[in-house]
Amino acid sequence: MSKYKYELHTIAPFSDMFKALSNTHRLQIFLYLANNCFPGELSTEEEMRISVGELGDGLNIAPSTVSHHLKELRQAGLIRMERKGKNIECWIEPETLDQLVDFFQNAKGKKQ
Repeated sequence: MSKYKYELHTIAPFSDMFKALSNTHRLQIFLYLANNCFPGELSTEEEMRISVGELGDGLNIAPSTVSHHLKELRQAGLIRMERKGKNIECWIEPETLDQLVDFFQNAKGKKQ
């Protein structure tokens, strides 16, 4: 049996995350951000962000639809957003992906 405790206060934030990701468009947006805006060795903070317009264009999703789904992802704690002049930029914090990885590793009973 895993040493990980499945207590409500421990898993509640993940429930919100998974609920947000259960929508196909939101999952598509999250994966796009994870694959295109994630820090690498040479990435700057600016390169880790993408504007809402660019995101919609990259996924061929209407701007109003993108905005709605980004709001849901932000409220679930999966992404961050910030106004930069006329644009709104969004990104995934590396810690968010680390938390999801840890959650599944603990659920499997292995911590790497």
